[in-house]
Amino acid sequence: MIRDVFGPTDILIPEASALERWSVIACDQFSSGRDYWERVRERVGEAPSALNTIIPEVYLSEIDEEKEIRKISSVMDSYIKSGVLREIESSFIYVERTQSDGRVRRGLVGAVDLEEYEFSGSGAAILASENTVLERLPARIRIRKAARFESPHIIAFIDDKEATVIEPLSEKAGNLPILYDFDLMEGGGHIRGRRVFGDDASEVLSALRELHGKNKTLMVVGDGNHSLAAAKVHWDELKQGLSEGDREFHPARRALIEVNNIYDSAISFEAIHRVVFDVDPVEFIDAFEQVMPGGNDYEVRWVSQGLSGVVRVSAGCIGDMQAAMQEFLDNQVNRTGCRVDYIHGADAVERLARKDRCTGLILPAMDKSELFETVAIRGVFPKKSFSVGQARDKRYYLECREIV
Repeated sequence: MIRDVFGPTDILIPEASALERWSVIACDQFSSGRDYWERVRERVGEAPSALNTIIPEVYLSEIDEEKEIRKISSVMDSYIKSGVLREIESSFIYVERTQSDGRVRRGLVGAVDLEEYEFSGSGAAILASENTVLERLPARIRIRKAARFESPHIIAFIDDKEATVIEPLSEKAGNLPILYDFDLMEGGGHIRGRRVFGDDASEVLSALRELHGKNKTLMVVGDGNHSLAAAKVHWDELKQGLSEGDREFHPARRALIEVNNIYDSAISFEAIHRVVFDVDPVEFIDAFEQVMPGGNDYEVRWVSQGLSGVVRVSAGCIGDMQAAMQEFLDNQVNRTGCRVDYIHGADAVERLARKDRCTGLILPAMDKSELFETVAIRGVFPKKSFSVGQARDKRYYLECREIV
């Protein structure tokens, strides 16, 4: 039944006094923006915050991972014991996120069954949208193993052209209890969450079951692919030592995510750009042009210190273009030892590419209507193919759920 795929669950949210400093953006954002994360830490200070339960990727190369994981585990325990988080039983949360451009994105927070999810195959009810980089999973798995609770930055899409699942909640929002309503830090816009339970939750489940009956693939993960993959691997390892009954109800079997309708007018797909460090820009672009099939299907804009241009590419779909580009970049890393960073926002690429021996590749965005069709026909996209919205509109950590 569809309730085994996605359903209401017990959700923890911070007390009202903690909300604004608790909620910080996903750890994989601003991965070259140390100044961003330093401002966040200054803003948080000593207050309870999700910042103390994550490792921003900008710091990964310089930390003692084992020490940080022990610290995170201890902080999570203290937050549970001190009552910083309060429990909302057996509910969805209907979310209205006012983005930096003023548009309102509507979502539904609940728990997915990891038994219904595949990140390396096809045919499951929930599928990944991009290649999973296996080397990125171990650290995430170790954090999850030690974690008392999870807090998602995962967004999955449903292909609900008739707007039957999430949109009806906006019409009855005035009758749904407000759980939080505040401005997000660092230009993240505004977020409002309302509790969905009882008959309202049953109506959501009924609409999901009907939608799943039409679509074998109910959801495609748009953001947080690696976090959900880590949860899946952790569960697959954990369940080996459990009885059949324990497997059914163990909290680690499920993962908290936000679901959006891909046809929501506030959702746009943004390209994830590349900045390549430690290369000669002229030699790099020359090699790039020689490898990429020439044509007029797609344009990749490049920029470096004092130079810029466009490479025009032929490809059957944007996923094929991205795959060819990623293969080239991976070969360059292996051959020359250069470093590639994945950047949200063309302005950030242009700023970074002004540095000596750097080149930025600014990619075209994908039409969101291609997502389900491409995943069904071609399979997953290459890693870091697209992003949901601008960097500051990414999901902030807010809702939590105990997993032990």
